Amino acid sequence: MKEIFAFVFVALYIFASSLQASQAINLSSAIEILKSQNLEIKGAQIEIESALQDAKTASANHYGKLEFIQDFARSDDAGNVFGFKLSSREANFGDFGTQEFMDNFMAGSPDYTTPPHDLNYPESRNYFQSKLKYEVPIFTGFKISSYEDIMNSVTKIKKLEKSQVTDEKIYETRKSFYDMALLEESISNLNVILENIKTLESITKEMIEVGYAKKVDLLEVKAKKGNVERLVSQMESNKELLYHYISFLLNQKVTAIETPPLEINTPSISNSDIINNNLDIQKANTGLAIKKKMIDVSKASYYPMVGAFAEVATADDTFLGDANDHKSYTVGARLSWNIFNGGADMANIEKSRLNFLKTKTDVALANSGIELQIQKIKTEIESFNKDIESLKKELAFADEIYKNYEARYREKLSSMSDVIIKQSEQIQKILQLQQTMNKRNERVFALEKLANGEQK
Repeated sequence: MKEIFAFVFVALYIFASSLQASQAINLSSAIEILKSQNLEIKGAQIEIESALQDAKTASANHYGKLEFIQDFARSDDAGNVFGFKLSSREANFGDFGTQEFMDNFMAGSPDYTTPPHDLNYPESRNYFQSKLKYEVPIFTGFKISSYEDIMNSVTKIKKLEKSQVTDEKIYETRKSFYDMALLEESISNLNVILENIKTLESITKEMIEVGYAKKVDLLEVKAKKGNVERLVSQMESNKELLYHYISFLLNQKVTAIETPPLEINTPSISNSDIINNNLDIQKANTGLAIKKKMIDVSKASYYPMVGAFAEVATADDTFLGDANDHKSYTVGARLSWNIFNGGADMANIEKSRLNFLKTKTDVALANSGIELQIQKIKTEIESFNKDIESLKKELAFADEIYKNYEARYREKLSSMSDVIIKQSEQIQKILQLQQTMNKRNERVFALEKLANGEQK
């Protein structure tokens, strides 16, 4: 029974998955799926989380560090053994050879020059020391706070990079949807032409039967029909490739989409808004802030470094033996100040300052470059708009010309070659219009991407 239920469950799951995959999704739904499922966007999010951990590491330096240290040693070295006893508060006068001296003294021959055997040749001794030590920086010349600001800026850059990846993938998804719409429109137009050719083929066959047309006319019609069928087949293959690419972007199988309208409005975004929203500019400004903070890091070498520490310890010849009786503490502070190091600090500061100036120049150049891109894209969009308007008129005119020549052929006033030529011009205008609309849409998406995906 369990096996039957498991089989039914798997079958229902597969059916539901296939049904979901076959449902047509619209562009807004595709973008939402993209944001949560695209692998590159997920990778960018992991980069953010990694940068956040680096920022936490930099911030943690404010709080110092607490360490537990456990030492174990065994030695018969005179200095070590005496030090072990002293550390565990167990040293006595006998360790100095007092017994030997008193024996000689009582014998009437005090010996002040012979080294005491007990002091110089002690027995081996174990040493266990348990220590808890806390160190904290008090003043580091603003180095820690500067590094903290730098890592926060790095995190901001990672977030901007994720936004860039997201915008790039949205751009590719939108372009794919609009490419699909144009492909379907072109296929529809070519299918109309194909039906016209089939009608023309029937007419030609009838005219051959009554002696009003030649077999070569029928061959021309069939050749043109084969050419159009080849174009339709190519476009169907391109549709299939687009579905594969959309599936790759969304990280799931997509077999049907709701195509958007063929044309999109040109976004009315001012140059200043685009520059303010542009992610490359934001990244450049954040990088500039990092370079400025690096100057502060370099200047930290001029300041004294102040730190404090405290430790408690216990020592014995056994682990934690008489721990309370043998405990000790130490507290203190340390100031270190690099007074002179041959001018290296000044050189580092100057290098940081020059890096800041170079980055500042790069930011200004990036602003100019983005503004140039904006003007170029807007000019291209205006040019494509005029081309599309002209091509639509030319296509309408080509349609009328073809109909006219088809009628004239029926009346034996024009040849089949003339009809085929006019039909070729009609197909050429359809393909030109599709290519031009593709290029225009791509430029519109590029303009929106420059403005951080803003659509106005």
